Amino acid sequence: MDSDTPPLIVDIDGTLTDESRALDPRVVPVLREWPERVVIATGKAMPFPIALCEFLGIERTVVAENGGVVFVETTDELRLEGDHEAALAVGEAYRDLGHDIGFGQVDLANRWRETELVVSLDQPLEPLEELAAARGLVVLDTGFAYHVTDPVVDKGTGLEAVCSELDLAPEVFLAVGDSVNDAQMFDLAGEAVAVANADETALERADRVTDASYGDGFLEAVAPYRD
Repeated sequence: MDSDTPPLIVDIDGTLTDESRALDPRVVPVLREWPERVVIATGKAMPFPIALCEFLGIERTVVAENGGVVFVETTDELRLEGDHEAALAVGEAYRDLGHDIGFGQVDLANRWRETELVVSLDQPLEPLEELAAARGLVVLDTGFAYHVTDPVVDKGTGLEAVCSELDLAPEVFLAVGDSVNDAQMFDLAGEAVAVANADETALERADRVTDASYGDGFLEAVAPYRD
């Protein structure tokens, strides 16, 4: 590993994007040219970070669904962990109460999920939390959706899984993110940076907070390693 540049684990929404979740094009050359391992860690289902890696032209090393799904191309290892059946049962019970998941009939947000369920932020939170708790699950508000997920996994366990495959230590990583679902990976990484638009939990758990938000914040976060 280059002594001056750490491996990088980075969130997508709110970190590599603008406020509308459009990828900031300025992050593309940074990620393509990063001299060490890049891990894309997201609450999205696996096809999204895999596609991002494909289009960036980087090795597919991803933590998806908040740690429920981990894929490491180098070792051809796919790990799925979390009680998906319980999450789907929460969704059914939520609908039975007269609520909607909120992503339309096709529901691209959940279509490829394998370990958790997401619900639109415009739907009521309290009944969702009650139903999740009754099945041993938790609800994470990432600022983009409510994630009904198994508490045994998170982005921290995802980072540990990646590290076990690649014979790396979590503390060698630079982590950049913006949300409560980044907190556990922040705790494990050697340096954790929250972009300025981050939520309270991420701000509290970060070692450094950027002055800039969204993609600008990511560029500021990695700037010390690119000068």
